[in-house]
Parts: sequence; structure tokens; C-alpha cells
Amino acid sequence: MDVALGAAVRIRRRTIGMSQEALAEQCGVSFQQIQKYENGANRISFSRLVQIARALRCRVVDLMDVLDTPAGEGDVDLLSRMRTPGALELLSAFERPPQEARSSLVNLLRVMTDPDAGQRARQKEVA
Repeated sequence: MDVALGAAVRIRRRTIGMSQEALAEQCGVSFQQIQKYENGANRISFSRLVQIARALRCRVVDLMDVLDTPAGEGDVDLLSRMRTPGALELLSAFERPPQEARSSLVNLLRVMTDPDAGQRARQKEVA
């Protein structure tokens, strides 16, 4: 759970473009402490979590949503994927276009990663 919560903090921080140093300054801790929180090496107390949420301009529950699944299993995997270089930038850019364009982007990515996906999509259109 500590790893999942720390990953949620990191994702939120990076999504809004805040550095570890800036978050640390707003919370009154060192940036090394923020690193430890984000890596799950140190537990985040509830009072510190409230400070972090305020600094990240979100609600505590937004950071804790990751803990809502049994043992946070599915979300931990998702959060670990968000560490992939470019994943946060892609997610941030993905929110901008209209829904139709986003659907086209998802289909394009499916075709790029699964050669048979294009054929299945064409079969659906014909049916």
C-alpha cells in the first residue's frame, strides 16, 4: 500500500508539472523525504498526506483511490506502467483532443501494437 500511495503522489506531482523540490518545500520536508514517500520506502502519515494533497491541489481521496481495490493490486500495476518514459506526457496530451479524436488515437495504438487489431476493427465495421 505504501508503494501504491507513493506512486499516486508521484503521478499527481508529475502530472501538474511540480518538482520534488517544490513539493518538499511546500510540505516542509526534504526532497529526499518526498523521494522516499514516492518510492514507498517511508510511510506517509495522514497529516502529511493532507499537506501533500493541498500542495498538489487535489483531495486526499484522489490520492487514496489507488488503495480502493483489493490490496491495490490492479492499480499498482497501472501505476508502475505510468513510470514508463513518456507515459505521463502521453496521458496529459490525450486529454486535450475531442472524444472522437481520442477514440481514433486508441484505435491507432491498438493497430500499432497488435497487427491483427486492424483486421478485427474492419470486420466490426462490415458487420
